[in-house]
Amino acid sequence: MRRVNRIAYQGEPGSNSHTVCAEHYPDWESVPCASFEDVFAAVEGGEADLAMIPIDNSLAGRVADIHHFLPTSPLRIVGEHFLRIRFSLMAVPGARIEQITAAHSHVHALGQCRNVIRELGLTPVISGDTAGAAREVAEAGDPTLAAISPPMAAGIYGLQVLREDVEDADHNTTRFVVLSRDLVAAPLGARPTVTSFVFNVRNLPAALYKALGGFATNGVNMTKLESYMVDGRFVGTQFLAEVDGHPDEPGLSRALEELAFFTTDITMLGVYPADPFRASQE
Repeated sequence: MRRVNRIAYQGEPGSNSHTVCAEHYPDWESVPCASFEDVFAAVEGGEADLAMIPIDNSLAGRVADIHHFLPTSPLRIVGEHFLRIRFSLMAVPGARIEQITAAHSHVHALGQCRNVIRELGLTPVISGDTAGAAREVAEAGDPTLAAISPPMAAGIYGLQVLREDVEDADHNTTRFVVLSRDLVAAPLGARPTVTSFVFNVRNLPAALYKALGGFATNGVNMTKLESYMVDGRFVGTQFLAEVDGHPDEPGLSRALEELAFFTTDITMLGVYPADPFRASQE
């Protein structure tokens, strides 16, 4: 019997992470995990083949926990996907919108749907997960309670959508990365490519300036640069960087070679196809 491929995500069924898994890996089994640590462990231990992890949001910024896991994890990035975040106001079947008095959702979702909460005079109730909020409302069976959850959750938990697209901003987008146990680099020249890596600069004056100079002189576009403390120390900062291009391209190859002169180490996190969404933002 053929083994079914599995992709792990953090959250409950019906969450945004589940939505993006179902959208891009429709023939795979989506595996919900309680925490990000559990997602990483599932792939590292072979219980899942890939992980779908949110890394940035256009409103909330970076997902802090993930940026600390990536540099130390043995998993590598093999893809990226962008998901336009949509929320629906949903309640038990038969409920009317004028009956609703409280809205359950994750704290970030509540903050991103302030307009509908204020318009309807709802009391916000914090849940641990947007899809978990839908489950809670379904289990309560109370027609005065609603959940602000991704549309997929309504079908999973048997809820009725009272209003669609209740998010305040129509540009709310989350970037997800796909993680694998193996570093599978995208082929050179097939399509636009993203290269992600972490590096530690030497604790010297202007070390970062010198380390990044090679990217400018070789015409390499750096799209992300974020810093981290290393082992709680206030020296020897670590950086996560992302650039357009493939390491085998002459310009990026020279830039990485120059980077090595001013750093103590460089760890390649992934060389993967750029999602077409990037081109639409230029």
